[in-house]
Amino acid sequence: MKRLLLIDDHPIMRHGLAQLIRAEEGLDVCGESGNARDGLVAVGELKPDLVVIDLTLPDKNGLELLKDIQAMHPGTLCLVLSMHDEAMYGERALRAGARGYIMKEAAADHLITAARKVLSGGIYVSESMASRMMEQVIGNRAKTASLEALTDRELEVLEMIGRGLATKIIAERLCISARTVEAHRAHIKDKLAITDGAALVRYAVQWVESRAKV
Repeated sequence: MKRLLLIDDHPIMRHGLAQLIRAEEGLDVCGESGNARDGLVAVGELKPDLVVIDLTLPDKNGLELLKDIQAMHPGTLCLVLSMHDEAMYGERALRAGARGYIMKEAAADHLITAARKVLSGGIYVSESMASRMMEQVIGNRAKTASLEALTDRELEVLEMIGRGLATKIIAERLCISARTVEAHRAHIKDKLAITDGAALVRYAVQWVESRAKV
């Protein structure tokens, strides 16, 4: 019996996933957590065969949680299940330690397939994401000023800017200095070819709003 741990801040989503998983032979849910802190503790205590993680958690970005899990419990198999665009976050999740990425909208049809593939030692991504990754490997993709050029932390800062958070608040939430936040803002502007702070805020707000409509 393979034991899965669910880390998602929506109780209804966790309930639905648990029912889906328990209906499958050889799979069971050994625990659930609604935030990153409790999830990290549960990984250590329950030692699940697979951790299913949402990227949007109330206390920490899911990418950072993935890195924490791999640092504290090396080799732990993780599968990201998220509402966020695979094109933007899929490769970041794999780099952070996940062995697969699946959109929540595809969960009903593909979660079990993805879980079994990861549990068997494979990596699960959609066909479109696999094609994009192959294009990058063979060098057919031109480098352009885009969100993909941002680091995970820069993307996190951009999202907070788009949600209207001031530099001081961003620094407090990420446990970094205000000067470091300003450095991230400068790097973001450079990578996105944005000339001033006001334009950065407009860009960030539009990006956050566009994601909310998806």
